Amino acid sequence: MLTLPNILTLSRILAVPILVFLLWRPSPLEYGITFILYCIVGITDYLDGYLARAQGTVSRLGQFLDPIADKIMVAAVILLLVARPPASGLPGPIIADWHLIPALVILLREIIVSGLREFLASLQISVPVSQLAKWKTTLQIVSLGALILAGALPQWAWVHMLGLGTLWAAAALTLVTGWDYLRVGLKHMD
Repeated sequence: MLTLPNILTLSRILAVPILVFLLWRPSPLEYGITFILYCIVGITDYLDGYLARAQGTVSRLGQFLDPIADKIMVAAVILLLVARPPASGLPGPIIADWHLIPALVILLREIIVSGLREFLASLQISVPVSQLAKWKTTLQIVSLGALILAGALPQWAWVHMLGLGTLWAAAALTLVTGWDYLRVGLKHMD
């Protein structure tokens, strides 16, 4: 069912290859364009859920695609920020050294929770998204947005530091929410 919220969710998925292409080319202009597109995509993440609830058009397709869209976007951006150097002014990749730890925590948690949800779905057990998990996603989006902006504005070191700080905060929430989901899952395992 292609409602406006579902179209917004699909647009997020379709925007990921464009984000990857722009992040592949490390120049301030591409990082700047990527930041603008990333902000638009982040806004649609909020809008699709808000509109679905406000219009009473929450659908199974939307419930299926929304977390996938988030995971695809976050994983792709993290990988590119780890792999690609900034335009200029900063040494090495935008996410490097000890800051790889929160990036790994975020990626690994998404894999574990996806597997856990699949297992629980086979038992016909639904695990709703918690409010804390929504905050986790928001922090991830803000963090990665700041890190993309750091690539566009390498002379503003504080933007890079803000992005890294919120990446660590997002990883902390990622651990907490991951543990919450795991606790629920463990109750249903032999």
